[in-house]
This record gives sequence, structure tokens and C-alpha cells, in this order.
Amino acid sequence: MKKIIVGFGVILSLIACGENGKSSENDKIGENKIDTTATTSESQTEVPDPIPAESNNTYSYEVVVDNLEIPWGFTFLPDNSLLINEKNGTIIHYKEGKKTIVEGAPKVYNRGQGGLLDVVLHPDYKNNGWIYFTYASEEGDAEGGNTALMRAKLTNNRLTDKKVLYKAAPNTKKGQHFGSRIAFDKEGYLYFSAGERGDRDVNPQDITRDNGKVYRLNDDGTIPSDNPFMDKEDAVKAIYSYGHRNPQGMILHPGTGEIWVHEHGPQGGDEINIVKKGANYGWPVVTYGENYDGTPITDQRSKPKFEDPIFYWLPSIAPSGFAFVTSDKFPELKNNLLVGSLKFQYLEHLVLEGKKIKKREKLLQDVGRVRDVKQGPDGNIYLAVEGKGILKLINK
Repeated sequence: MKKIIVGFGVILSLIACGENGKSSENDKIGENKIDTTATTSESQTEVPDPIPAESNNTYSYEVVVDNLEIPWGFTFLPDNSLLINEKNGTIIHYKEGKKTIVEGAPKVYNRGQGGLLDVVLHPDYKNNGWIYFTYASEEGDAEGGNTALMRAKLTNNRLTDKKVLYKAAPNTKKGQHFGSRIAFDKEGYLYFSAGERGDRDVNPQDITRDNGKVYRLNDDGTIPSDNPFMDKEDAVKAIYSYGHRNPQGMILHPGTGEIWVHEHGPQGGDEINIVKKGANYGWPVVTYGENYDGTPITDQRSKPKFEDPIFYWLPSIAPSGFAFVTSDKFPELKNNLLVGSLKFQYLEHLVLEGKKIKKREKLLQDVGRVRDVKQGPDGNIYLAVEGKGILKLINK
């Protein structure tokens, strides 16, 4: 069972976990529609207390691509060139030292935390050419926007064969919590996240609604027949797990084959969760965080029907980007996690022992708001930093 936090109230009242400041989430919790039939752990393990981050000043960086505004996501093509998503809706193809604007990018709803978000290649990209994007989209009847997933091909620096595979609804003018990251598992299923869009008491606990969810699709956008809520009347069939707040990190664990996510908490309580079929992660009924004005959201940290995180940050670091290191380029980082911090502007190294975080290190302190982090095909570590560009990690 989760431990009750003792003695962290002062810290929580000082530190906010927002991307661009405080969110307006100070309402009392209302009634939440909770599906109690979802699959949860047979036994819950005690969540360890937060641990402080140590400083590690043995690393520096080289600038690979300069003069980027908010490079929200990036990926490597087979020729080692880069596709870079700027939040404002621009897709950049960086090849041999030259930036080229990719034509035919989707129209984005560039508001608050929304815009052009993640980009990944299909695992069999060399044969099928599919590229997947998440972005905030105005498509739909209501004003505002919501998270969408598109696939396309890149032909002569233009997106072709474009198809929207999923569009969350309804639209809203709220500017927070779009998510969104994409990952493929070892069976070729596609997962992507959509935050709860600031409607914490409406969306995340209701499986008949989008938002506050992790979705699972086939690579063509169809819904797998064994998704957990296929037999639930009125349920959104693409949902794989729910009760999420705002996941902005998602990876395939190469050893276990599991999908891991990290997500923004409110003030305090950013979490790392292992995505499980049909599982409910509890937001906002249980949380380690509190409102940005210091008032409680709930006094509950755990309930049997909710899935516990394997780790939470206190104070919040506003995590974005997530990587599992398999490269031998940095042996001390191998088999561990890297996470970008937006709030404190560093790259965090999380030392893993199985599924437990044993140590935290702050790398590249004050480098800037780290939006994404990836291991490149050359085994090097690359990170996207707002206002700087794409950087490569090096030893001093």
C-alpha cells in the first residue's frame, strides 16, 4: 500500500509541477465515474519514499541542431537524419547540417501545452515507411482542440498518405494536459497517451470518455480485439488503461516488454507507472500531490482497485521525455532511465534495480527545459532543449 506522506507539506506548498506555471485545478473533487471491473495488481507493493537527487557534473554536451524554439519530439531516420517536431506545428528534416521544412504537416491547435507533439517511426519503417505523430487538433464540432494521432509517409520532404488514426473528443479551449507520447510494443501494437485536458473530475475515471487515458491500437488505427473494454457498453474501445493525469513520457522496456509511462502530477506527485491492461491509475481519487494553492486534492494515497506507481517525485520535476539506455557508450547509464526535467532544467538519471529506483542524479544542470531524450542509432544520447536545439551528451 502507498505510504502516507509525512512532513512534505512545506515543500509541496513551494514547488509546482506545471509546464508553464500553475493550472487552475483547485476545485473540490466531485463524483467520478469509476469502472471497478478493471484489472489491477493481484498484490500491491509498498511505494518507496521519494529520494533526493544527487549532482553529477561529469557530463557536458555538443549542439547538433541549433536555434530551435520548442522541439517537442524528435526521431532518427534510417539514414541518421532527424525529424524534429516544433510545438508551433513545424516539422524539420535535419540532414547533413541543413534544416528543411517538411511540407504537409497537420494543422495544429497551438495553445498552452498543446501543439505538434510526439513523433516515432513504425518498428518496420524500412519496409513500410510509416511515421506517427501526435498533436493537438481542432478537428471536430466543438471549439478548441484535443489530442490526435496521425500516420503518414515522408516523400521528398512532404508528408503523404496522411490518415488521422484517432482523435480524442470533445474539443475544449483549455490549454493544459494534452499528453502525448507514442510507443510500440514487441507485438507491434501502438500505444499513445492523452492527458485529461484539465477536466480532472470528469475524464480520467470515466471509460466512456476520452482523455486521461493510454490507448492501444493496431498500427493501422484499428482496435485490437483483446483490448480490455471491448465488451463494455458505451466504453471507448481504444482505451488500454485509465486514471492518468498527463503522461509525457512513454517507452518500451526492452527487457520485460512492458510499456512504462511517466506523468505530471499536480503540485508534488509526478509518477512512473507500468501500463497494465485495463488498470486504473487513480487520478484524481488517489494522488501524492496537492492543489497548487496548497490545499488537498484528497487524503487518499492508495486504494486496492487502483494501480500504484513504482516511483514518484517530490518535489515535482515536470518530467518530459523518457529513455531506457541500452548503449555501451556510457556504461554507467546502461540499463537505467533518463528523464528530462522541464521545471528544474536538467537531465535526470534514474538508476534501476529491477523495477525499483535506487538512485537519482542530476546531469547537465541548468541546461534548459529538457523536452525529449532519445538514444540514437549510434548509441549516443540526444536531448531536445527548448530555446537551444538538439544536444548530444558527452563526457567532459
